[in-house]
Amino acid sequence: MSHVTTIGKTARTYGKDLAERIVWTFLFAAGAVALAAGPADMFSASFWEVAGAAGIAAVGSLLKGLFARLVGDENSASTAPGV
Repeated sequence: MSHVTTIGKTARTYGKDLAERIVWTFLFAAGAVALAAGPADMFSASFWEVAGAAGIAAVGSLLKGLFARLVGDENSASTAPGV
């Protein structure tokens, strides 16, 4: 296997890992905002406020994943060793 093919597969794997983390962060953050508001006030935040809060969390996840590539294993979006 050539070095270029290996780099391409590594970048693709990293990209998929990072994209999955961003999507899940967005979904969990949106759920957390709705849950934190409580059952009675759950709808007091507008859709766009919830989506904005979840988007900010997803951008944070993206930045963390990019940072992890610089300081950790370049094949993972995690800063934990061995991941």
